[in-house]
Amino acid sequence: MKKLELKFLNEEGSIVTISLDEPVEPTDQIAIHAAMDAIIAESCFYSSGGNLVEKKQARIVERNVFDIEL
Repeated sequence: MKKLELKFLNEEGSIVTISLDEPVEPTDQIAIHAAMDAIIAESCFYSSGGNLVEKKQARIVERNVFDIEL
């Protein structure tokens, strides 16, 4: 399963991650930057360390799980 992780810094300098399942690929870097800017400008999300104030990182994360029979 793939996820798009948007990482921000809050007012205390801590990293806050917003994860979105099944992102559209290929990714549109301009749209991601615009969405992150809008999240910061509109104060859409609040963390225990305050508002999100700065973009830190955006990345696609893929996790594979393989069951082992016992």
